[in-house]
Amino acid sequence: MNLKQSLVALAAAFSVSVASAEELSVAATPVPHAEILEFVKPALAEQGVELDVKVFTDYIQPNVQVDQKRMDANFFQHQPYLSEFNSGRGTELVSVTGVHVEPFGAYSSRIDSLDELPEGAVVAIPNDPTNGGRALLLLQKAGLITLEDASKITATPRDIAENPKDLDFKELEAATLPRILGQVDLALINTNYALEAGLNPTEDALLIEGSDSPYVNILVARPDNKDSDAMKKLAEALASDEVKQFIMDKYQGAVVPAN
Repeated sequence: MNLKQSLVALAAAFSVSVASAEELSVAATPVPHAEILEFVKPALAEQGVELDVKVFTDYIQPNVQVDQKRMDANFFQHQPYLSEFNSGRGTELVSVTGVHVEPFGAYSSRIDSLDELPEGAVVAIPNDPTNGGRALLLLQKAGLITLEDASKITATPRDIAENPKDLDFKELEAATLPRILGQVDLALINTNYALEAGLNPTEDALLIEGSDSPYVNILVARPDNKDSDAMKKLAEALASDEVKQFIMDKYQGAVVPAN
């Protein structure tokens, strides 16, 4: 084989290699989801999967994009949120695998402990049903309120039976909560948004969920692609020991691997 033939053969082999690589697009919020996906990207490339990570800063579009087949999957939410979204939007998105837990926390720039929370304090919570309910359940666990149904995961301030401190609840979009922290007495903030704002949940939170939180963050896809080879490879990578170690090393307890 002469040089020209060798180059042609090499080019052909390269084109076959490129053609065999399958692209998988995943919508994710920046921290920690996109960071975890970027970590597994090289390993997936070795398995013939080109991971395309698109960053979103809200909790609506990632599901809309997957449902409308503009993206293959997303990674930003827990099962209670997905169930509520599917119910409210008529979608049929499904969980592929659980990856990690982000212990939910309460933060303040005005007080140093919950004992200092004054009468009539303004408390900001997420305005979506599952994360708002999650915030209220955490406050109930701390003894600040009592809900009519102590286990209702979609509770709202209207479901509060007892409010001894007469707390004034403000329901706001989850992504805005770190930005208004200085304007309220207490804010219940999802860990991904807390981390983006430079807050350290294990050091700065006045109240935080334990590692037994049921809100495992999941990889989500559609029924028609959840069992694809590329999706299975991504799921296996996200559940690997390497990813668990990455999470423990990088986030130091602010994010913990799912069991």
